[in-house]
Amino acid sequence: MSGLLAVFRGEIRRIFTLRPVFSVLIIGSAFYAVFYPQPYLNEALRNVPIAIVDADGTSVSRELARRIDATPDIAVTMVLPDLVSAEREVYARKIFGILVIPKNFERDLLHGRASPIALYADASYFLVYQRVSGGVAAVARSLGAEVETTRLIGIGVDPALASAASDPMQLTALPLFNPQGGYATYVLPGAFVLLLQQILLMGVGLLGTLPGLVPAGNVPDGRPPGPFATLAGKMLAYLLLEAVILPLYLLALPYFYGLPRLGGVVPILIFAVPFVLSVSGLGLVVAAIFGNPLSVQLVLASIGLPFFFLAGFAWPTEVIPDAVHVVSLMVPSTSAINGFTRLAQLGAPLADVRGEFLMLWGLTLFYGGILWILEVRKRKTHEREDLGAGSRPPFPGVSPQSDR
Repeated sequence: MSGLLAVFRGEIRRIFTLRPVFSVLIIGSAFYAVFYPQPYLNEALRNVPIAIVDADGTSVSRELARRIDATPDIAVTMVLPDLVSAEREVYARKIFGILVIPKNFERDLLHGRASPIALYADASYFLVYQRVSGGVAAVARSLGAEVETTRLIGIGVDPALASAASDPMQLTALPLFNPQGGYATYVLPGAFVLLLQQILLMGVGLLGTLPGLVPAGNVPDGRPPGPFATLAGKMLAYLLLEAVILPLYLLALPYFYGLPRLGGVVPILIFAVPFVLSVSGLGLVVAAIFGNPLSVQLVLASIGLPFFFLAGFAWPTEVIPDAVHVVSLMVPSTSAINGFTRLAQLGAPLADVRGEFLMLWGLTLFYGGILWILEVRKRKTHEREDLGAGSRPPFPGVSPQSDR
């Protein structure tokens, strides 16, 4: 126990005295907490500029344009005479969509004939395309139903029947767990978990490669701590550090930025324990493999983006190839993002994420076992080197026998 506590105190001291580690774990955590959510504060994309080419010029076509402009997602910033001039504005990136209303649009509607409109939306940015196409489609359906209802009433159909005939299956969409339908509510909870993982990986990787290990003299009996005490002391130090940083990211920041949270605090903190331990183990394994701080930083920086795509919220897990998904389970964030999201945003009990919970504990034992084996081998190697050094003569080339 004394050896474990000595390692624990030494590792805490190294976190606050080694400048690169302090910069990553403390300053980096504060920096990302303040600046990372800023681009997402508007939640939803609003007032995407589009142009309208109205070849009909009637009251119904103008009403269509007015209703589209009144939606929160779209802003009609230009009314142009032809498609060619509208295309020039798209290439200049002044607008992101063109709505073409054909000639005889009103006449065909009033006669009960199809009167299609054409929408050209910029799909190179999927969020823009989704907002423009969804907004125009909703207005077109609503106006089309009203025109058809008016036409049926004009030919003597009962108003109630005419309304039901023009729109027989009305849809009421209620967004669950994301009332605003915002991008920040969707991406930030998972991004916070990825940030915690990346910061802890980088910090632990640096701690595993920079000098400054706890000397044996710090232990009361003078003996160096054993392999298990060394690993447990380090893990305990990282767990104590994350006991402050992790609630800031997963509890305080969502509350501060108004992200919906239905889950309790205790299940989130319980689930966080194997997450922190497994990430710490992975960071120490990376440090043991690459051996120097620069290599650790380069490797972890280069795999940060693949971790993002393997996590399952940038691209659905169901369409990721099975082999790739199995490999991604070796990364703690893959299980942690799903578990934290269900606990915090969906209000699920801890029993509903037992698969992810057990997976994180399995990764903790897996990486911990690798570290224990590496630590034992390193100590045996050092012992053999010490024995070899002790058996060599103090002055090479001189026989230890006494002079005759």
